[in-house]
Amino acid sequence: MPPSPVPQVSLTTVATFPKNYFLENLAVRVDNSVLVTALNHKELWYVPSSPHGAEVTPRLLLTFPHLAMGIVEGDPDIFYIATSEIYSWSASHLYRLDLNGWTPGKPINPEVILHFPEPVRGLNGSCVVAPGVIFIADCFASLIWRVNLNAQDGKPEARVWLRHDSMGYFPGQMKPEQPGINGVQYSPKRGYLYYTNTAKQLLLRVKVEPKTYNPVGEPEVVGGGRMFDDFCIDQDAGFAYLTTHRQNTIDRLSLEPTENSEKRISIAGDPFTPGLIGPSAGHWGRRPGEYGRLAFFTTDGGTASQPEIGPQPARLMKIELLT
Repeated sequence: MPPSPVPQVSLTTVATFPKNYFLENLAVRVDNSVLVTALNHKELWYVPSSPHGAEVTPRLLLTFPHLAMGIVEGDPDIFYIATSEIYSWSASHLYRLDLNGWTPGKPINPEVILHFPEPVRGLNGSCVVAPGVIFIADCFASLIWRVNLNAQDGKPEARVWLRHDSMGYFPGQMKPEQPGINGVQYSPKRGYLYYTNTAKQLLLRVKVEPKTYNPVGEPEVVGGGRMFDDFCIDQDAGFAYLTTHRQNTIDRLSLEPTENSEKRISIAGDPFTPGLIGPSAGHWGRRPGEYGRLAFFTTDGGTASQPEIGPQPARLMKIELLT
C-alpha cells in the first residue's frame, strides 16, 4: 500500500501571548473557544472563538498555586486540570472546573477534587478514556495514573494504571531534565492508548481492555526519532500529529507501527517557521467536519529552547490540513 501523501497545511495565529509563556496544554470547547494552561506562570487562559479567522485577545481566568499542566473535558463544559510541581515533586492536584452557564467576564470557581498520593512526581498530559475515567501521564515517576472520578465513596481516586520502562527518562543526563512519558491519547476505535516519551524520542502504544480499561500485554513502539511532546490523533484516518516542542515542528506518524518508516514527515515547521516555535500540544476543532482536518496547537515561543532569532511571543495556532 503506497504511503499517504503529505498534506499541505495553512497555519494562522489565533491568539498571541507574552514572551516567556510556556503554553502547556489546551482543551477546545464546543464553540471552538479554547482553554489554555500556561505552565511556568501557573495560569489558565480563555481564548474566544474566532469564526471568521481574525486574531483574538486571550483572557486570564485564574492562577493556580502550582504549575498548570494537562486539561481535558470530562463532561460537557466540565474540565479537569492537573497541576504539579514537576521538578520539586512537592504537590500534585486535580481541579474540576464547571463552565456550564458561564460567560466571559463572570467569576469561575474551580475546586480541588484530588490530592495525588505517592509515588506521584510530575503530572503531564491527560486524556479521557471513558465516562468518569481519566488517564494522566507522570513524566518523572515513569507511569500512567488512572483517575476514577466516581469511586464507590463518591470521591475521585487515583491509582497507578501502568508503570513501564518505556515511560522512563534519563535522570541527570539531560539538561534541563527532559520528561519521560509526556502525552497520552486513547483511541477506542483501535483499542490502544498511545503515549509519547520525550527523553527517549518515542511514540508507543499499549492495548486497552474495552470493558475494564485495564492494560493488556506489553507496550510497543509505534515510531520515533524526535523529542515528541503532546499530540492529537485522527483515529479514522490512522495518524498521530505530534508536537516536537524544542525541535519546532509538528510531525505525522501512522498509528500502526508497520506503516512507519525512518523517513520523518513534518507537516509544519520544516523549514523553520517563526510562528511555530516550541509547539507543545494539539486538539481538533469541535465544529462539524473539523475532526482530522482542523486543529489548534499551543506554542511556547522558544521559552524551553530559545531559537537563533531569540524568544518570541507564545501563540495559539490553527492548522488546517488542505489535502
